[in-house]
Amino acid sequence: MKIALVTGSTDGIGKQTATELALLGYHVIIHGKNRRKGEITLEEIREKTGNRDLTLILSDLSSQKSIREMSGMLHKRFDHLDILINNAGTYQRKQNFSRDGYEMTFAVNHLSVYSLTLLLLDMLKKSEKGKIIIVSSIAHRNSPKIDFADIQEINSYMDYSAYALSKLSNILFTYELASKVKEMGISVNCLHPGVISTKLLYEGFGISGASVEEGAGTSVFLAHSDKINGVTGKYFTNKSITESSPFSYNPEAAKNLWNLSENLTGISLPENL
Repeated sequence: MKIALVTGSTDGIGKQTATELALLGYHVIIHGKNRRKGEITLEEIREKTGNRDLTLILSDLSSQKSIREMSGMLHKRFDHLDILINNAGTYQRKQNFSRDGYEMTFAVNHLSVYSLTLLLLDMLKKSEKGKIIIVSSIAHRNSPKIDFADIQEINSYMDYSAYALSKLSNILFTYELASKVKEMGISVNCLHPGVISTKLLYEGFGISGASVEEGAGTSVFLAHSDKINGVTGKYFTNKSITESSPFSYNPEAAKNLWNLSENLTGISLPENL
């Protein structure tokens, strides 16, 4: 049985993605912050799918300590991981900082993805076809560049700007990681899920969008379809490869972001993979 971890899967797109993977027979690891909410989600998915192979794991993705603890728990419970879907995200209307002192949008939407992914690479390598899937957004196009001198927008915070930058970071990280792990047999792809009716969309933009079923479609496709076996380092929309913004292909920016992330988290690409 294949094992899939979906971060941020007690709500919205993540919950729908977890449900669909459970229906397809995966052992799904449900991730959330709140135990009660997580347990309710677990039971709902069990009842809806009939799949009993579900595991709940709790972690605050704004905390590097919590992410490390989550990785430790996963290593103890499982001997491998087939699919990692970095779905969790946040939209902060006001400037907030994590316990580690990092701007909250950047901490959750990018640094957690960087850290958790690298910490779980050894488990993904043990899979026959390890897959890393990162949920980005078309919003990345509204971040035409990255100011590495003020990447956390300490003195110039704007909510949408911070969100767009974090989603651009997702894509830069995808392309850089894909090139680094290609020889390990691990694929790394990212996607725009669509404008979907989720808590994030309503809180961030005050609007509604398409269904969560549509929003989960590309994530499930990338996780399950044999059509994209061997495809890596790509950006998908509506289950198809599309071009991301011109700046997202900037190799120097990708390298600078990687080095910055490494310095802020203290986590490097494992040398013994």
